[in-house]
Amino acid sequence: MTRTAMTQILALVVTGGAALAHEDIADKYPQSELYDKPVEVIPHVWSAIGATAPPTYENSGHNNNLSFVVTGDGVVVINGGASVRLAAALHDEIRAVTDQPVRLVINENGQGHAMLGNAYWADLGVDILAHEDAIHEVEENGDFILQGMQRYNRDKAEGTRVVPANLSFSDRHDVQMGDVALEVLHLGPAHGPGDTQVWIPQWGIVIAGDIAFHERMPPIFADTDTDGWIETFEGPFAALGATYVIPGHGHPTNMAQVQRYTADYLRDLRAKIGAHIDEGGDLASAYYVDQSAWAHLDTFEELATKNAGRVFEEMEWE
Repeated sequence: MTRTAMTQILALVVTGGAALAHEDIADKYPQSELYDKPVEVIPHVWSAIGATAPPTYENSGHNNNLSFVVTGDGVVVINGGASVRLAAALHDEIRAVTDQPVRLVINENGQGHAMLGNAYWADLGVDILAHEDAIHEVEENGDFILQGMQRYNRDKAEGTRVVPANLSFSDRHDVQMGDVALEVLHLGPAHGPGDTQVWIPQWGIVIAGDIAFHERMPPIFADTDTDGWIETFEGPFAALGATYVIPGHGHPTNMAQVQRYTADYLRDLRAKIGAHIDEGGDLASAYYVDQSAWAHLDTFEELATKNAGRVFEEMEWE
């Protein structure tokens, strides 16, 4: 990697890359299924940064970050990808970087873009690791998730099938490979079932998954515990003391940036909804609480009102 390229990546870490992601940006890597070519965030840690937009045919479902770590004795991949074609495209990029084999794939959760490419890796005999709750999510809802990907991805979905991870963990799974020690962690409730973080303490970098957002609005699911998400984020996740953060979506950044756009956003929305409930407000009007401070985030139009409604439904019973 050139000095100029490293300088550019470190600039993203410092600034959060906030000016560089937008839903209207066209596919950055048209010769590949990937939305963008992997970049070396720090030495030995690479990430193909996905579109900060919903999954579409144009971005091939690559709207999350597909990362990999070159250990000296094999490669660890974080996220299976949204299809077998996307997983194969990532593998092509890995081969261009190193001749070390892929030895482990980690799914950061049970969502489609984390695990639908598992079939590609499983067919190569690669072990796949996921949290037990993420595996349960795939076993329960995998066919439904696959059908959703097939609707937007059409011919690009060909060959993809649901394959749950063959290795599971509950709280922590340590991986020693080559010269690298990786801690695969489930720190507590956050964005969705089985949210997983990959912490590499020797390099001060966390591949955070969907506990951390910054360039796009965090989506809140019907079963998301937003209070628990804040506690997990500001407790054990912040306590890692990471210098570098690769979030689930968006460019590599730092803890201050994801604090602002994840925990601070959740606190703000909960405060607005709490005040609305105290004033006797109902669900219909809760959708329109003021979230204008976050309107510059990608996917704001798709998610803001949904998030408000879901937090109302959560908080009215707290």
